[in-house]
Order: sequence, then C-alpha cells, then structure tokens
Amino acid sequence: MSFSILMENDSIMLESIARGDINRRIAHRVAALRAGRGLSLDALASRSGVSRSTLSLIERGETSATAVILEKVAGGLGVALAALFEAARDAPGPLMRRGEQTEWCDPASGYLRRNVSPPDHPSPLRLVAVEFPAGQRVVLEGASLEATISQQVWLLAGTMELSHGGATWRLDAGDCLAMQIAGPVEFRNPTRLPARYLVAIASETPRRPNSRQTSR
Repeated sequence: MSFSILMENDSIMLESIARGDINRRIAHRVAALRAGRGLSLDALASRSGVSRSTLSLIERGETSATAVILEKVAGGLGVALAALFEAARDAPGPLMRRGEQTEWCDPASGYLRRNVSPPDHPSPLRLVAVEFPAGQRVVLEGASLEATISQQVWLLAGTMELSHGGATWRLDAGDCLAMQIAGPVEFRNPTRLPARYLVAIASETPRRPNSRQTSR
C-alpha cells in the first residue's frame, strides 16, 4: 500500500473520529437543554417540528444531523444554533483559545462553522466563524420560541447572498448585514470560490453560567 493511500486512510479515520466527537457533544447538549426546560421528547418534537425518532437519534449521538434539522431543534429549545455546539470546560473563563473552539461541518452543504466565543462567560453576545463552500445554499427557519435573536454577518472574503423577510442582500468582502431573526434566512454562495464570514449573535438577555459551571 502506498504512502499516499495510508495518509488518505488516516485522514478519513481522523475525520470519522472528529465527527463522532462532535455528534456526542451535540447529543449531550441537546439532552441537557431539553432536561433543563422540563421537556419530553414528544414536547420538543412538537415545538421544533423534528420527529421524536430523529430527536432520539440526535440525543444518542447516532446521527449526523444537518444544519437545517439542528436549527429547528435549537428553535424548539429557544436558543441560537451556536448553543448546541457548546460544552462545559475544565477551566471556565473569559478566554477561549483557538484549540478549544468547536468546529462542525454541515453534512448536507459542507459549510464549516466554528464557535469562537467562550461558552461559559455570561454575555448576550456569541461569535461564530463560517467557511461557506462555492455554489452551496442553506435555508434556516430562524424560529425561536423563547428569545429574540439578532445577528450581524460580516463578510471577510468572497461573496454571499442572504435572503430574509422578502429582501435579498449581496455581500462582498468587508460588508456587514444586521438582521433580527424572525422567519427563514437563506444563505447562498453564488460564486465558484468559497466565502468566509463572521456572525455575531445576540439574545435579548445575557445567558448565565449553569450550576455545574458556577460550582467549580
């Protein structure tokens, strides 16, 4: 077997391990948020529009759910999508090192998102870095039952088209678009080159550390 094939196999294995790790993180996070709100699987299914069987698979870490599905789950839980990728750290604090930042790739579109902000610092603001492949499109419903969520999209490289509330904006590098999320948002890269952007997400009220974090 050639060296290149060995390297390719190692890369596939590492990718599979990483995907399993993030699926387990999402599983624990969804289960914890649901339990914290006193919701049954049936209740969350009703609120999110995601079937009970799919929710059960997500909470067991046995499926790689798409961004569309996870955004619906987040809406049913009353949180931003970014909240589903957060996890408690051994040393909570205001600094989030690059190596601690969770990355997740949407299995449907291939877009890569990275939670930049420290998850355990009480703040209404969260930053998410996104790499969006050429020619791809994602539509998120933007539903949240418990909180008003605003976001600003700052394009760092490439071109993106965003549609929301009956309007469509074309963003080029350096442009920034502010939106209050109420209803579907379409993200589309109409070019042959990838795009990179930063999303600043703010909720109505600051999130507080959970009991596990405050007891450390």
